[in-house]
Amino acid sequence: MSPSTGGDVALGDRLGLKPGTVVQELGWDEDVDDDVRQAIEDAIDADMVDGDHGDVVDSVVLWWRDDDGDLVDALVDSLTDLVGGGAIWLLTPKVGRPGAVDPADVAESAPIAGLSTTTTVAVGREWTGTRLVAPKSR
Repeated sequence: MSPSTGGDVALGDRLGLKPGTVVQELGWDEDVDDDVRQAIEDAIDADMVDGDHGDVVDSVVLWWRDDDGDLVDALVDSLTDLVGGGAIWLLTPKVGRPGAVDPADVAESAPIAGLSTTTTVAVGREWTGTRLVAPKSR
């Protein structure tokens, strides 16, 4: 049980992840929280796949920092392999941490990318997760 994630099961439940869920990880860098990554992989009982996966995924974990570029472009790119009804978990450094993303930037970028913000949760000591989904059509 990891102190920074509140336990593998708790984080997996908060992110709606279950064994067999295919999760694509984008935006990995040296600063990501390895405890969070491990908790996600424990929850899905598999390794996360990368951007070269080439097949549909149930969920996307996008690590994002303020200086990573254009958030709208990254969100649109995250939709490429995402199955209909799937969620993008946008993981950003918490407010006050290096690379923190202004929540207003997320609120403005999501609708431009065709996404709605549904939930925000703490995912470790340094990172916040925002769940983004495409609005249901028809």
